[in-house]
Amino acid sequence: MKARFTLLVMAVLWLLPLGAQAEPRRLVLILTGDNRGEIAPCGCKQEPQGGLARRKTAIDAERAQGLPMVLMDAGNALFKEPSRSTDPLVQQRAELVLDQMEAQGTVAMAVGTRDLSQGLAYLQKATKAHSKKMKLLSANLVDKSGKAPFAPSLVVEAGGLKVGVVGVSAEGTPPGEPSLTGRPPKEAALAEARKLRQSRKVDVVVVLAAIPYPEAVKLAILANEAVDFVVQSHDAKGLGIGELVGTHAAIFPAGELGKQITRLELSVDGPGPSVDLGSGSRAREQLRVVEDNLHKATTRLASTQDEPTRAELTRTIVELEGRLHELESKMEVKAPKGGRAHQLSYVTLGLAVADDPVLKQRVEQLQPSGLAPSGP
Repeated sequence: MKARFTLLVMAVLWLLPLGAQAEPRRLVLILTGDNRGEIAPCGCKQEPQGGLARRKTAIDAERAQGLPMVLMDAGNALFKEPSRSTDPLVQQRAELVLDQMEAQGTVAMAVGTRDLSQGLAYLQKATKAHSKKMKLLSANLVDKSGKAPFAPSLVVEAGGLKVGVVGVSAEGTPPGEPSLTGRPPKEAALAEARKLRQSRKVDVVVVLAAIPYPEAVKLAILANEAVDFVVQSHDAKGLGIGELVGTHAAIFPAGELGKQITRLELSVDGPGPSVDLGSGSRAREQLRVVEDNLHKATTRLASTQDEPTRAELTRTIVELEGRLHELESKMEVKAPKGGRAHQLSYVTLGLAVADDPVLKQRVEQLQPSGLAPSGP
């Protein structure tokens, strides 16, 4: 009887952790990049977008949702141009950007070419003064002696997950700091990512890639299971979809000129490549287009007697029907049990997002409403 009771207790205790772990671990990454020193909404004719005051409102709203959240920046945040400027407003705008990164809790920023516009010494001094908690990352920048001025990576724990963050900079010499050289970024990023996987046992690896988009795509393809997400800045590419390239890593740009914040929600219940939950909605959108084209082709076929035209339309209809069935099979996408999934979205900082009034006043002291910024 005593043995049976002991076995029963052990079975209950063994099952308890399984029940506790039944729910996937969830985490939201808020990502920015390619801000290029912008602090106010753009002068866009259709709709002014962006600005630090709206960014604060959007991030505060996201934080109020209650999910664990980590903020990161993919680089090229501080200056419009890669070359130096003597305009004092250029540095003042950059310092306000750094102030807000600190206030909003940004944990890491990749060092982009445009972040070094005013030189290495300025970047280090300004970051220390205005954003003490944020770590500057670059796994491939070295000085003339081969010494790395920045940490290559950072590990952040949130939402029950260990997230390894690697930063890489563009290859070559930054125009604003000739004493530095960017070594080949792909090799540096992957070496650091593998180190984080092996020695730090991280659950997720994010590469903040302040490099041209084609190079970031190559990095993601080569990464295999070393990297989960490549977040790119350098060429203000705008928006992406977060699809997998290669076997494991998803890639997307971090935004454009401060007009958006990027939201990446993770659901982690085990190993393996992350399923893109956004692919279902994209399939539905594409399905509507295919259905419309199929209807037009069918209508044309019914109204024509020309045999060559009918033959061509028949081939088109067969192809469209095949595409229709393919998309229908992709519409229902769910997070796999025992696996992982992600949902990428961009929050546009348009008129629907209110300006934080206190921060708006600070911005307007440097850039009055309606005026474009001066200098790089």
